[in-house]
Amino acid sequence: MAAAPLELSRGQILGRRRRASHLDERLSKLNAASLRKAAWAGLQDSMPRAAVLELHARVGGVSADVLDDGRLVQVWGPRYSTYVIAARDRAVFTLGRLPVDEAGLARAVDMADRLEALLGCDAEEQTYSAAGRALDVNPNALRYGGPTGRLLIGWEGSGKPTVRVVSDPDVDPWDARLELARRYLYILGPSTVEAYARWSGVKPALANEVFHRLRRSLTPVRTPIGEAVILSRDAESFAAAGGRPAGEGGGSPLVRLLPSGDTYFLLQGEDRKLLVPKAADRNRLWTSRVWPGALLVNGDVAGTWRRSGSKLTVEPWRRISAETRAAVEQEADSLPLPLPTDEPITVTWT
Repeated sequence: MAAAPLELSRGQILGRRRRASHLDERLSKLNAASLRKAAWAGLQDSMPRAAVLELHARVGGVSADVLDDGRLVQVWGPRYSTYVIAARDRAVFTLGRLPVDEAGLARAVDMADRLEALLGCDAEEQTYSAAGRALDVNPNALRYGGPTGRLLIGWEGSGKPTVRVVSDPDVDPWDARLELARRYLYILGPSTVEAYARWSGVKPALANEVFHRLRRSLTPVRTPIGEAVILSRDAESFAAAGGRPAGEGGGSPLVRLLPSGDTYFLLQGEDRKLLVPKAADRNRLWTSRVWPGALLVNGDVAGTWRRSGSKLTVEPWRRISAETRAAVEQEADSLPLPLPTDEPITVTWT
């Protein structure tokens, strides 16, 4: 008889996710290892400087120019969105989504081949709009070459994104596909094959095959929003998780300002209910337009925030203490933004 699914509470799930994402305690050293751990499931960078702020929330000592670090690269990753990843993980976030159907695979390879014929390999970099014009295609169509692992992009939130061609990753695509799913489950588990397909942007048939191949390394669980799976090797850490983080030094509130599209709340469907139980709050966080950032206080999403230049507007969902407000303002002041040195960051509360 099969064993009953492991029962996991909301506190255990969210506590484990925060710890896996290094949101309860920042990694103390800014080095290749910490950058890679912070970007374990990739850092969506579709909003200006989002990846910089995601790194800041997870690693100490992050500066505004961190994306210039050669240990990081930008690619068209899950859902063809702009992602910042560790350079050594290029195959995971590109080949990990390489189509297996004949038409999808042909489209990806053809686009990469055409760009290489235009730019050369490890040679010229060009704005993706100029490259699109040269190939007589909509520049957005260049993204279809991303899953080959041969395209790197560059975008700082201003100006036009650039694209260049690099050599093929020396990785078997199926190894990359399985590793991408393992990383998703490590950071955002428990989850389902359907949720993975939405997050990664791969077709449901491919997502099903990936989970089928991983089946011996998965453990079924029961969560407050239904049945799901986790990596079996993570079961003990889920069981031990729960409760709220201890707070920063001196016992002050633990605050993080997560940018729009941060991995921690890059969720869909029922998964959103687990993170944010109240429907009204979910509507404030996951809007029909550009999402705001999420205010994390002592492990809970406690409000939203937006930024315009050096001005932050914070909307708490509940009454918060003066001590917490001070902690939020201190965190805001530490954000690594490319501002003039004499321009302070100001916080407005709504």
